[in-house]
Amino acid sequence: MYYVYVLKSLRDGKLYIGYSSDLKRRLREHKTGGSKSTKGRLPFELIYYEAHKSEVDARRRERYFKTDKGKSSLRQMLRDALAN
Repeated sequence: MYYVYVLKSLRDGKLYIGYSSDLKRRLREHKTGGSKSTKGRLPFELIYYEAHKSEVDARRRERYFKTDKGKSSLRQMLRDALAN
């Protein structure tokens, strides 16, 4: 399985969107500062993820979430998680 996930920085409230075939390992990397892209914005919480059978589908979904329309959809879907 391939996972698309959304992390929320507890420091600045901004979102990080990524994908991985090993979600547990990738989350561990983010939480321990092993990812350059999120190291300066620790700590993070996982607020959303979805699973795909196809890597192509997961990458497509990740790219969509990074567009303005995709970010708007995420904010609408996750409005309760983003309010806290």
